[in-house]
Amino acid sequence: MAPKVTDARNRNFAQNRPAQHYYHLLEKFEAGIELTGTEVKSIRSGKVSLKDSYAVVKRDQAWLLDCHISTYLAGSYLNHDPLRQRRLLLHGEEIDKLAAKTQEKGLKLIPLRLYAKGNRIKCELALAKGKKLYDHRETSRRRTIDRETEQAIRAHRHRQR
Repeated sequence: MAPKVTDARNRNFAQNRPAQHYYHLLEKFEAGIELTGTEVKSIRSGKVSLKDSYAVVKRDQAWLLDCHISTYLAGSYLNHDPLRQRRLLLHGEEIDKLAAKTQEKGLKLIPLRLYAKGNRIKCELALAKGKKLYDHRETSRRRTIDRETEQAIRAHRHRQR
């Protein structure tokens, strides 16, 4: 079987790995992003960070805040501000739904990853609820138990051979 070739047009540019540690991810959405040309080039070269970024709904529009996209080196005077607010492109019903849930239930919108879908750059958002300290401990405990169980099963299988 031939090795899987990852197409440059369908790859992850950035991931928000700590999001699963700090939040319970309830529901995921796919959104487009309104970007300038230098931002697109910078993202495609991997100069983007989703750490500490979040999304909000203001005046019937969704916005991505604190997403750091480094300036494009060959951008000259047309370069962008690395921390500017970027509009997220969602359907009206989705925006209304997100606005209602974030206001009423105290949920947050967290970007999980930036990726290419065809020629477009998309952002995967999640409705998230913050974890408490005991949730972190429970997750860690569960992960340790799963790892030890897996090791015991492997050792048992190895002894049977």
